[in-house]
Amino acid sequence: EIWYNNEEVKSVIKTVEEAIEWIHSRLPFGMRPGLDRVKALLELIDNPEQNLQMIHVAGTNGKGSTVSYLSCMLQELGLSVGTFTSPFIEVFNERIAINGQWIPDEAIIRLVNKYQPFVALLDDQPAVAGITEFELLTVMGLDYFQEQQVDVAIIEVGLGGLLDSTNVIEPILTAITTIGMDHTDILGETLEDIATQKAGIIKPNVPLVTGKIEEAALKVIKETAMKQNAPIKCFEEDYQVVYQGPDSKWGEIFDFYNEAGKIKNIKTPLLGEHQIENASLAIELFFSYCHLKQIPIKQEWIINGLAQTHWPARMEKISDEPFIVMDGAHNNHAMKRLVENVMREFPQRKIWILFSALETKDITQMLAELARIPSSELLVTTFDHPKALHIEKLKSMSGVTSIKTAAAWQLGLADLLEKSMADDLILITGSLYFVSEIRQFLLNH
Repeated sequence: EIWYNNEEVKSVIKTVEEAIEWIHSRLPFGMRPGLDRVKALLELIDNPEQNLQMIHVAGTNGKGSTVSYLSCMLQELGLSVGTFTSPFIEVFNERIAINGQWIPDEAIIRLVNKYQPFVALLDDQPAVAGITEFELLTVMGLDYFQEQQVDVAIIEVGLGGLLDSTNVIEPILTAITTIGMDHTDILGETLEDIATQKAGIIKPNVPLVTGKIEEAALKVIKETAMKQNAPIKCFEEDYQVVYQGPDSKWGEIFDFYNEAGKIKNIKTPLLGEHQIENASLAIELFFSYCHLKQIPIKQEWIINGLAQTHWPARMEKISDEPFIVMDGAHNNHAMKRLVENVMREFPQRKIWILFSALETKDITQMLAELARIPSSELLVTTFDHPKALHIEKLKSMSGVTSIKTAAAWQLGLADLLEKSMADDLILITGSLYFVSEIRQFLLNH
């Protein structure tokens, strides 16, 4: 037990800026797979996760929008729904939210003051020293959800699954959205390796829903589910979608089928074929939740819930004139989907692309994907992040010598705005950190 009196603790934090700075001060501890530190901190605060009903969502891409769709549908039941997501697009607080309302500044300040002495205590014990920023946020989210007595919390995995700090929870449902090659330095070099890590969230007897996953990876997931005796529902096997076409305003229209029947002409306000897959996975999860809770399903909950969904920086239209779309396609898997969507949705338009990414990503491959878009012009730039792509480094990469660059994204954006015509599309894509930096600038000007 730690007893401390605010007067005696020198570093009582008074502003949210100081609180977030302290959370960020744990960033140098990096990404360190393992659950010991999180468990130790949770134990010091009486294990709030043991009093929560949770749904755990892993996957390479599509986690965020799936969480958002599911949260909106569960809110149609009148539930209080917590969501833990990353990274943030607009403000830090959005990572922890209840019914779409971000955690307030005062709650962040209060929780940081609560945790400072506990973290100092753990730092003195070599076995559990050095809790990371993400581990700290995981605990804060669980603590806040329990304190606010949410009916259900949807927890998005940070990285992988098996050793991700969120994997301390005992969920009532799990989901794996997609499997692609990302974070191979940590998760492994093959789809099977990555699938093994993601499948680490599967728990004994806990129902699992999977999205559109390649055969080799799905095989690993099914084997894990069998060992854990976890019932599994798979995309195209247990539930299907039929694409009906784009919505005239913005978004997609599709029909959904599962063993319970079919729902026709569902609209998702998010654009792109992959959004239909994410929405259908969320619908199947919603069915699983209602089944567990013995709630008879009404179609309007699904239709209204999806219609309410908003997920920034995912094929998001920021402006009509000029026509600007943003998408945080931050790895090869996401970039491939983005390119397919752009070619399908905007075949007649000239496309101006502003791109940047983190140096840890396979930039050459992402640029090769973007080069497939007909009648497009690409401008590569950089942004404010310690791991952001350096323009000089880009020039030394193989096969990208002819690419145009801008020393700062502000210059690049100004250049594209000047060149583009009324019927053209300006696409801003790459790292979510990059996209959110420009998004804030555009929305504030």
